[in-house]
Amino acid sequence: MRVAVLHDHLRFIGGGERVALTLAAAFDADLYVTDLDPTLPERAGMPKVRVTEIARVPQTPPMRQDRQARAFREYPIPDHDVYLLSGNWAVFAAPRLRPNTWYCHTPVRVFYDLHDSFLSSLHRVRRWAAQRWIERRRPEYEAAAAAVQTIVANSRNVEARIERFLHRKASVVHPPVDTSRYRFDRVGDTWLAVGRLSHEKRVGLLVETFRRLPRERLIVVGGAQMGIDADRFIRRLAPPPNVEFLGEIAEPQLLDLYATCRGLVAVSVDEDFGLTPVEAMSSGKAVIAVNDGGYKETVIDGTTGWLVPPDSASLALAIRDTDPARLAAMREACGARARSFDRSVFVARMQELVERVLVLR
Repeated sequence: MRVAVLHDHLRFIGGGERVALTLAAAFDADLYVTDLDPTLPERAGMPKVRVTEIARVPQTPPMRQDRQARAFREYPIPDHDVYLLSGNWAVFAAPRLRPNTWYCHTPVRVFYDLHDSFLSSLHRVRRWAAQRWIERRRPEYEAAAAAVQTIVANSRNVEARIERFLHRKASVVHPPVDTSRYRFDRVGDTWLAVGRLSHEKRVGLLVETFRRLPRERLIVVGGAQMGIDADRFIRRLAPPPNVEFLGEIAEPQLLDLYATCRGLVAVSVDEDFGLTPVEAMSSGKAVIAVNDGGYKETVIDGTTGWLVPPDSASLALAIRDTDPARLAAMREACGARARSFDRSVFVARMQELVERVLVLR
């Protein structure tokens, strides 16, 4: 069985990139992406994955998204037995590459549930231009998605968005975490947050929470979303001295931080699924997360962490009320919860779905 995996880009290590690499490794597939960083598969622990870059695209949105869509619509990808599409713009290959399955991390959020908040964050001229772009591209995106034969959602949360916005049914297969790679060293003194510097990740809420907690320390790990200047983004937040931004770091250093942190703080807006709580729990660490989105599918309130309202006062109170003994006592429950999202579970379920697609073609 010859399998092709198509994913938007491979420029940084995020949840979608891990899914694409895991699929390619599990199926011994050919992976096609835009903007390839050739060191990334090895840095992500999957050095044998075969990756082909189909285009270099601009860094500035929306030209970036337009060029990605065109690349997947037009690039001459060789014949395969099945095509696995991952991400937002790889779906533009669906009308011509069949049989296909789309692993949907979420319908494009600026087209739908984040439309108003995204536009309100822009200055007037940019807001007007963005609105015109959305009006042109959303119908094209929906036409491409309509050509998908089978949709797999990464969470029940995303399953509901797919039904609401695209009027399609989807199976649910949670993203993978290789839990064997994580370890517990100690309950440390520093809280950890992991995620891109972007609008929907609520980095400002993290900063405001720890501004209320001058005796606590937070380390934020993650590079900037494409098109965002990281230094300018951080300067605008005016973080206090107890909040440190490390940017994107090497995988061994991230594993060390998980192993030695006090716990994870996760605050994204209606997170699609959110791999970072599972990664933290794989290290035996509790998670303090906002009570919405995919966090409700991973964090067991009071057992592997706490789900709290999305405001700085509530988050600060939850953080202040923790103590090392209680956090250490959650270690076993956290590990057990993480193992239910292990890579082996993901691979087995995706193999079942792909075999079903091949039988039905």
